[in-house]
Amino acid sequence: MALTLPTPVTVLSALRSPRLLTREALAGIVTTLALVPEVISFSVVAGVDPLVSLVASIVLALVMSFLGGRPGVVTAAAGSVALVIAPLVHEHGVRYVLPTVVLAGVVQIVFGTTGLARLMRFIPRSVMIGFVNALGVLIFTAQVRHVIGVPWIAYALFGLTLVIVILLPRFTKVVPAPLVAIVLVTAIVILGHVGVPDVGDEGPLGGGLPGFTRLLVPLDLDTLTIIAPTAVSVAFVGLMETLLTAKLVDDLTETPSHKGRESWALGVANIAAGFYGGIAGCAMIGQTILNVKTGGARTRISTVVAGLFLLVLVTGLSGVMAQIPMVALAAVMMIVAITTVDWHSVRPSTLRRMPVPETIVMGVTVVVVVVSNNLALGVLVGVVLAMVLFARRVAHVIRVVRVVTPEEDAVHYEVQGPLFFGSSNDLVERFSYHDDPATVVVDFTRAQIWDASTVASLDSIEAKYRAVGSTVVFEGLDDRSAAFHSRLTGRLSA
Repeated sequence: MALTLPTPVTVLSALRSPRLLTREALAGIVTTLALVPEVISFSVVAGVDPLVSLVASIVLALVMSFLGGRPGVVTAAAGSVALVIAPLVHEHGVRYVLPTVVLAGVVQIVFGTTGLARLMRFIPRSVMIGFVNALGVLIFTAQVRHVIGVPWIAYALFGLTLVIVILLPRFTKVVPAPLVAIVLVTAIVILGHVGVPDVGDEGPLGGGLPGFTRLLVPLDLDTLTIIAPTAVSVAFVGLMETLLTAKLVDDLTETPSHKGRESWALGVANIAAGFYGGIAGCAMIGQTILNVKTGGARTRISTVVAGLFLLVLVTGLSGVMAQIPMVALAAVMMIVAITTVDWHSVRPSTLRRMPVPETIVMGVTVVVVVVSNNLALGVLVGVVLAMVLFARRVAHVIRVVRVVTPEEDAVHYEVQGPLFFGSSNDLVERFSYHDDPATVVVDFTRAQIWDASTVASLDSIEAKYRAVGSTVVFEGLDDRSAAFHSRLTGRLSA
């Protein structure tokens, strides 16, 4: 019996269904409420005005909603980008942010249009799981400061939020539980004149929109020298976080996305945000999970609503937005963090079955991300470690079987396994040069040649047999290996 895949929700089907449309819209509203305090706090890290980050987030969310290759991903001024830009702002000033953001956007457009986004396929599953688990830890720990040292009434509000978020879905899912919790707790604070830390305490909120960002530095070689390193870092940190988020949403929704389109669209969005807003951004992983997993969003409608609702908050409801209690948002994000972690991956029963190298890679990825607070760095370290451990493991899978013919006038070697720099370095030592007869046949039917190091090793084997007066014949190479060997043999030494 053939499996029937669920029909994907499209913008058109959502517009035709009041239920789906409501779900998309409410998911976008909840996402925005959780987005605001993080964007404001990230602006402080980057050294720019909070309004700059909020306006840039509006531009990023709306542009990516229309151009992006992964529906449901929430894009805004993110912490990873803020951490990269901060040193430039502190050393050279805010005026260098615009050209940096524009150059980063150009790099991302080139990356997306040239197909380099396909490199995402080389990120192992163990790194992805480590990335997800570390993300859950970071989201949770980032909220802890909002529930420490607060008035006792804040803990009551925190508990009320948790109860609503956990229990309400058991009775109804018509309205997202996080939205109900945030609205109810905010109403209690405003009507009861309760004094607790709120969004307004994270930074000042403006009541209007700025104009286009002016270029305040000359476009010359000196400026390029200053901005280039930061721009490249912004580009690749943003790309890595965005593409990993897109891959995560692919898995959550069981639908594919266009990674190349997501990459160049991010570049366009960042250029637009640079000229109208002032700072770059990328996918907001925590808010994306809230939008897709908790809110149930599946289309671009949710992110369009998020961008438009943020616009309304900034221009007309900044006073109300500022009064949202931080403990309510912290409680929502903590629940998101707990549901983000892949708990199955850390069960003792799972760890006992998993290969030790993959568990090590997952653990190292989590540790690096949590210690450095940098998702991109953790993924990079995890990928490199996975490659090293894989190469080490594969290096020991080759076998060389020696068989002497009955007449003992020839010897037959059979090589088994992939041959590359890690596995072929000691291949030369697997042959009995002085004991073998005049004719030596090496069969590669069950092996493949993958690099120049292997060809160099085969040349060394030929040279050693030639020195003792024997003739060696290589046979059984597949067409690709034979062509590769023929092109390089005898040409790798001076």
